[in-house]
Amino acid sequence: MLERIGSPRDLRGLTYPELSELSSEIRDFLVDNVSRTGGHLGPNLGVVELTIGIHRVFESPHDSIVFDTGHQSYVHKLLTGRQDFSSLRRRGGLAGYPARQESVHDIVENSHASTALSWAAGIARGHTLRGETGRTTVAVIGDGALTGGMAWEALNSLGDSRDRVVVVVNDNGRSYAPTIGGLARKLDGIRIDRRYEDFLGWGKRTFENRGRLRNFAYLSVMHGKRALKGLLTDPGVFSDLGLKYIGPIDGHDLRHVETALAQARDFGGPVIVHVLTEKGRGYIPAEQDAADRFHAVGQIHPETGLPIEASRFGWTSVFADEIVEIAQERPDVVALTAAMLAPVGLQPLADRYPERVIDVGIAEQHAVTSAAGLAYAGLHPVVAVYATFLNRAFDQVLMDVALHRAGVTFMLDRAGITGDDGPSHNGMWDMALLRHVPGLRLAAPRDEPTLRSALRDAIEVDDAPTVVRYPKGAVGAPVPALRRVGDLDVIAEHGDNPRVVVVGLGSMATTAVGAAEKIAADGFATLAATATWVHPVPEGLEELIAGADLVVTVEDGLTDAGIGEEWAAYARLAGVRAEWAHHGVPREFLQHATRAQIVDDLGLDPSAIADATLARLEQD
Repeated sequence: MLERIGSPRDLRGLTYPELSELSSEIRDFLVDNVSRTGGHLGPNLGVVELTIGIHRVFESPHDSIVFDTGHQSYVHKLLTGRQDFSSLRRRGGLAGYPARQESVHDIVENSHASTALSWAAGIARGHTLRGETGRTTVAVIGDGALTGGMAWEALNSLGDSRDRVVVVVNDNGRSYAPTIGGLARKLDGIRIDRRYEDFLGWGKRTFENRGRLRNFAYLSVMHGKRALKGLLTDPGVFSDLGLKYIGPIDGHDLRHVETALAQARDFGGPVIVHVLTEKGRGYIPAEQDAADRFHAVGQIHPETGLPIEASRFGWTSVFADEIVEIAQERPDVVALTAAMLAPVGLQPLADRYPERVIDVGIAEQHAVTSAAGLAYAGLHPVVAVYATFLNRAFDQVLMDVALHRAGVTFMLDRAGITGDDGPSHNGMWDMALLRHVPGLRLAAPRDEPTLRSALRDAIEVDDAPTVVRYPKGAVGAPVPALRRVGDLDVIAEHGDNPRVVVVGLGSMATTAVGAAEKIAADGFATLAATATWVHPVPEGLEELIAGADLVVTVEDGLTDAGIGEEWAAYARLAGVRAEWAHHGVPREFLQHATRAQIVDDLGLDPSAIADATLARLEQD
């Protein structure tokens, strides 16, 4: 069946038994392929029938379909002619999120959550203003992403419009973990309402006895004695915003899904379609997992779901271990997460001190400002977040934390080049952005000991924001300091009176060591150095580079306005005569590839740094 689907129009001539077979084939395909490459497995297993229904009712790309956050778009890719998953999330293969260069059916590439409704509102208003009244915009958003404040800003705007927007709430009760907050309780209430259970069973029997019903208004009238109008048209939280509501719908019953979507399409204005799905459906290991291990997976054994290779002790695990030890010593330490309790390493702390870990949902802005409030109340909050997601709350870091001199610590996981999740997930912007925040102090530890010490140092600061950034993946061997110069560590030395100083920041410290060795092999006295706290400029920089002809900086953040440029500007003002060469990430979006491939492309490996340095020395 799957081989017969080259575009969405191929779905429309299939019978429901054939569509059921197709759904099974898609799930088998996903398990088989994603287990080989890694990727987002659980979310896609849960939206098979829903995605089929969307493509049967709406005509993409004439009708615009937007996914939030996009990691549940694998089924959409399959139905729009992209069935080669052999290189998923690898260079030259399919992206793990919608990608415009792949297909006209893909619109929004950003995989940051809670944005799809704003995109949909803008697209739909554009169609209205252009007189394209026959086009519908569909936004598929999970209940987890619906906890983001931006989504509610968009709902508020949509409620005041008459644009043709269908908001499909894919409600599986989870994001990376069980969805939390007042909205989650509201959806739970609808989901478990006995009237809904009665209605669902009655509706299915009606379908069996009478065939496909024309619309859910008919259902509501026929079952009015059960007071289903409230469930079918106006649950308070949505009706108060001026939005029509249909649901809740069994997201794995394709007939129900299509009927609800068709009614929403024909309404001609903004409609919420509330669809209940099961994350990981059809794959027993995922269905039985309570920890959302299958939200995103590496390579796994498809039969068992177990990893093919055991993951090495990683940076996140170091933080997870150290924060628990600190919390035992300091009762004022609390932690916040934006719906990513386990991915950022806060699960052990939540297990030990559940009242001291706050999950705010996918709401980074709220997390940061509420952290400022916690600091004002006498606590020391630790906000753990992926580096790429702190971009969303820059204003709050600037105006709520820094302006108020709040002692808040930010732990930026997945900082620097991450690779396979593509341009939206590389944590490459943080240092260039954050170094402009008054009073902020930023650390880039190079190994496990310096991460542990940086976290403890950060929590001692109670009058300014502190940031500790660290990369994705396994922690390498410790990089010991041979000696200290002020607040800088010398980590390799080749000869006296070095002509070249190579500074590696954070995870690039080992790169500096390797580059220094290669440069020295060509006859130049060379020193490699690093610092744990990189902003403001560490004390001892002038002494470290005194007498050097060339200072080379290597960082896994933006070169423009990065830490290297900050240090160079400081040195020039101090009258240091050395020339500077900066190596880092250019100001451009990096397409998905492995981290090693990107590092090689950007010339950030030791050999490339050494070659560029030697070429510069020869010119001089």
